[in-house]
Amino acid sequence: MAKSNSAFMKPMKISDDLAAVVGKGPMSRPQVVKKLWVYIKKNDLQDKKNRRNIIADENLKKVFKGKAVVSMFEMTKLVSKHIS
Repeated sequence: MAKSNSAFMKPMKISDDLAAVVGKGPMSRPQVVKKLWVYIKKNDLQDKKNRRNIIADENLKKVFKGKAVVSMFEMTKLVSKHIS
């Protein structure tokens, strides 16, 4: 069985904008992504036709640099800028 990457699981600081969506940190990257998807599904923010796109509400626009729609792949890149 492969070892988990301890650096990947390390608790990180979260920006105030991201904390408004996922809660106060610190938390690991996988925890952030998991909570982000909980928020997206709870608020029904996935595009109905193209499920790979996320429709940003006011809280997510702060995390997504003001973009109204981002792909789930772009989302990961944008969120990483709010984790240190």
